[in-house]
Amino acid sequence: MLSVRRVMGAETEYGISQPGNPHANPMRDSARVVDAYAGPRGLRSSQNFWDFETESPLRDARGFLMNVEDADISQLTHIPQAQPEAQYLANVVLENGARLYVDHAHPEYSSPETLTPRDVVVWDRAGDLVALEAVEQLAHSRQPVNLYKNNTDSKGASYGAHENYLVRRDVPFEDVVAGITPFFVTRQILCGAGRVGVGQAGQTPGFQISSRADFFEAEVGLETTLRRPIVNTRDEPHADPTKYRRLHVILGDATLAEPATLLRFGTTSLVLGLIEAGLAPRIELDDPLQSLWDVSHDLTLSAHLPLADGSSLTALEIQQAYLDAARDAAGEGPDPDTAEVLDLWQEFLDALARDPMELRDSVDWIAKLALLEGYRTREGLDWSHPKLALVDVQYHDVRPSKGLFHQLEQAGRIRRLSTPESVATAVTTPPSDTRAYLRGTVVSRFTPDLVSASWDSLILSTGPETAVRIPMKEPLKGTEALVGPALAGASDVAELLAALGVRGSQRPARPSDTTRTAH
Repeated sequence: MLSVRRVMGAETEYGISQPGNPHANPMRDSARVVDAYAGPRGLRSSQNFWDFETESPLRDARGFLMNVEDADISQLTHIPQAQPEAQYLANVVLENGARLYVDHAHPEYSSPETLTPRDVVVWDRAGDLVALEAVEQLAHSRQPVNLYKNNTDSKGASYGAHENYLVRRDVPFEDVVAGITPFFVTRQILCGAGRVGVGQAGQTPGFQISSRADFFEAEVGLETTLRRPIVNTRDEPHADPTKYRRLHVILGDATLAEPATLLRFGTTSLVLGLIEAGLAPRIELDDPLQSLWDVSHDLTLSAHLPLADGSSLTALEIQQAYLDAARDAAGEGPDPDTAEVLDLWQEFLDALARDPMELRDSVDWIAKLALLEGYRTREGLDWSHPKLALVDVQYHDVRPSKGLFHQLEQAGRIRRLSTPESVATAVTTPPSDTRAYLRGTVVSRFTPDLVSASWDSLILSTGPETAVRIPMKEPLKGTEALVGPALAGASDVAELLAALGVRGSQRPARPSDTTRTAH
């Protein structure tokens, strides 16, 4: 029976600016953001804290390994010293099992692994509180910064809001591509963030559904910052590679409205389940890239997308085909998480077919469009007016007193699924049902002994110059149910390792793992 439950997580690169200083170094300011959050909490933050040993960003799911010499420098994320201004590459693991670090001149929050879309909503939003705390810490400095949960600076630069899903390794990757592409091309109508301007630099006046669509230039590929593909082929599972592949999704927008976030992850998980079961709709777009752009630019949702067989379908019809297949595969009486996603998916499609403005309390592109149309009507503004671009950016400000999204939500005009209390708790508490529980709890209790960390391992100091690696290749181990008693009863690293049954060989501790000071 089809279920929405799978290991998944979110990554958000926040837009960053230093007020009054357009020439500020964004990498330096991003490192200051990481330090501003980590320092007061006593968390280890260094260039070398993240363990890159098991990372392989050049391994392609199509069956080859790209040569380092052929890769763009932005792809060499596993070689931090190769990055420009590498001294600013701060890395820290948080008490909730998430990672906070500098990625391509942006501070990035990568959420801990979760199993349900509801949990993604909570721990993704916890990242916004992390970002807010850093902004508030730096507000008292000589060089304050602002952060925005968006995807473009409206000047031709775009940055990511990535998604990660574990998928069965035995599913041929070409089946994943064929099954997911039409869904990805049209998913933006459910969870686009909206954007003022058409074209990468927003050079054509207007408004579009997705903030990212115009920046995609390939159907399938390994890159993430150039020639961005609809389907990314990075084969880096951060888990047992014989059992799992990780679908690294770079296509989506950063969503603030929680119903849109729930559907962004929930519908994708269900479609991946259809692909794994061989039940995905057989839809082949004639030109996926052109269709991606056309859907984003069509606010009427009526554009017919040409198919390879000569027929055509609208985005709404394609999404309905995937929903019908998912409902059939889920059968009678699906689990509550799956039922919620299926019902909300249908609610969205029905409302979009009637009048998209019915969803201005649930979908960012519609909420933003309603806000902008209000400005345009009151002040008689054309879409080319620069004030509208400023409103667009201000929608995404992480500060509740400044961010227009937050003001709408506080006024009851945006539907909320989480509670402020649950999100605040998630800032310092990891999910209990994935390995993030072990990672986050070790950070909370054994930070002085934690030499380095990654998604699939922890390295703990066992002496002045020795350390032991705790392998974490299985994302469904390291949970509270499995290791909670061992963690509760351990007063030091030796007792922790003994309780976990870790007898790994001693290895030299890295001499350069020192706590950062703020820049």
